[in-house]
Amino acid sequence: MNQIDTGKLQLPLLALRLGVFLVMLMWTLDKFLNPGHSSAVFANFYGIEGAGSALLSSVAVAEIVLLLLFVTGMFKKWTYGAVLLLHAISTLSSYKQYLAPFENLLFFAAWPMLAACFALFMLRDYDNKLTIRSGPQQE
Repeated sequence: MNQIDTGKLQLPLLALRLGVFLVMLMWTLDKFLNPGHSSAVFANFYGIEGAGSALLSSVAVAEIVLLLLFVTGMFKKWTYGAVLLLHAISTLSSYKQYLAPFENLLFFAAWPMLAACFALFMLRDYDNKLTIRSGPQQE
């Protein structure tokens, strides 16, 4: 079996990290900019009725902190894991949309992104391009 050239992983992993960051950033900004939409999402997909702008803003602030740590590659085990978990919850909570696939095709885009989150988590030790290192062991 051939050895993997880990140098070749750098750019694809960076592309995955930036792509996942961009999508999650837009979802986070939606909580600030369109709290009515976010409140409806919380009610329809998570069963949390009446999520007000204070709650949504608090969640959004926590997400911004997480996403900034994630995109800079800090505390990879925890931040990549949290992003994977959050997206997995989001993907799985939309299960009703998958029962009528041709009425909800856009929801299927969550699955490749979930795969990207999983790949990033599993390959996090090789994802070092444009990351901040706090020392030899970050975790």
